Amino acid sequence: MTPRKANPVKRTRKTLGVGDLVNKLIDPALKKRGFASRDILENWHIIAPPPYNEVTIPDRLKWRRGEAGKQGALLFLRCHEGHRLALAHDHQRIGEAINRYFGYVLVDAVKLSAEPFTAGSDRSVQTAPEPSAKAHQKVDAVLVSVEDDGLKDALHKLGLGVLKNK
Repeated sequence: MTPRKANPVKRTRKTLGVGDLVNKLIDPALKKRGFASRDILENWHIIAPPPYNEVTIPDRLKWRRGEAGKQGALLFLRCHEGHRLALAHDHQRIGEAINRYFGYVLVDAVKLSAEPFTAGSDRSVQTAPEPSAKAHQKVDAVLVSVEDDGLKDALHKLGLGVLKNK
């Protein structure tokens, strides 16, 4: 057997920016997810109506086959857990906003993705700071009379969660 020759790297005499190199790496991955370009991802904060521009992110576009594909694609959105129900009711509003932005029917329907909304893509939903030692002491003082360890742990978590949100 003869070893396969690797494709030689095409060298040009021009300087490329990091953004151009990253785009060359990202484009094939986006095409696998159904996106022809990065426009919808790059401009999502402009395209989607508030508050969905902050708590959702496009996951993939799925083009239907045949005549149904001419009506537009299915857009699957990753959504923050607290907004999933509202998004289920406002899906038409989001589809209309996308089509209005592009000037043609790109999206026929919007559906919720099974993939979780990752914290890295979460720009607006912020977690409260961890409770202080004083909050821990306050919760422990209230729970002194509770004897069941499982119940005490659950109530401790609940108490810290309530104090953390204040």
